[in-house]
Amino acid sequence: MKRAATLSALVCLLAVTAAAPAAPGGHGTAHGKGRDKGSLLDSVPKRGVLRVCTTGDYRPFTHREADGGYRGIDIDMARDLAKSLDAKPKFTATTWKEIVDDVADRRCDIAVGGVSITLPRARKTYFSEPTREDGKTPITRCADKDTYDTLDRIDRPGTRVIVNPGGTNEQFARDRIKRATITVHPDNTTIFQEIVDGRADVMMTDASETRYQARLHPELCSVHPDKPFTFAEKAYALPRGDEEFKEYVDQFVHLATHDGTYAAYEAQWME
Repeated sequence: MKRAATLSALVCLLAVTAAAPAAPGGHGTAHGKGRDKGSLLDSVPKRGVLRVCTTGDYRPFTHREADGGYRGIDIDMARDLAKSLDAKPKFTATTWKEIVDDVADRRCDIAVGGVSITLPRARKTYFSEPTREDGKTPITRCADKDTYDTLDRIDRPGTRVIVNPGGTNEQFARDRIKRATITVHPDNTTIFQEIVDGRADVMMTDASETRYQARLHPELCSVHPDKPFTFAEKAYALPRGDEEFKEYVDQFVHLATHDGTYAAYEAQWME
């Protein structure tokens, strides 16, 4: 009798265990559509393709050309990373609003293109070792560079602040600007022309971008890029849970930022 009761209890326990959902976060689970089994460190070389998400609207880091191809500092880095894995890069367009979810849901293996590390983003993705430091600073017409050199001077009634949607630039402006007018311009590739043409007064974006755009537009000046309003770091976004792939990308970035590779790509755009 006791033996029968014990056997019955064991059968019930096994049935409950089999029906329980798998623990989240492991490789090969159902969390995220299209998730590869095992590490991307193994699956990328096997498939011969590194899926790279990028916005294509943030020079000098990523820019989509008229023919559909991509150029930029981080585009070159992504090509090198793919080559190191015996793979070719497959670039997929995304937006600043969707880029983190694209990585978290495994629609791509890595996201590149001037991506700033933030805590909300870090809740959804891993970040590689940083490629560079950065921070928000103003860019405006050179005639107005002394007018918009502090947040207090920018945040005044009548000042027209322009931002691109969905990223850290918009978030920074909405957190800090209360009295000036904020306008969202949907195309980050033409947003600086809005300032040149007098339809906006100032934009606050990463110091690296302000330096680059000031070179493209002689009418514009980067305001104190060496002393930005904030501290930030740029890196590459990676799927959570894949420790082996993260360690590999960390080592790749570490070598590239210390052996002159990253600096050489940056110099090509900043000359």
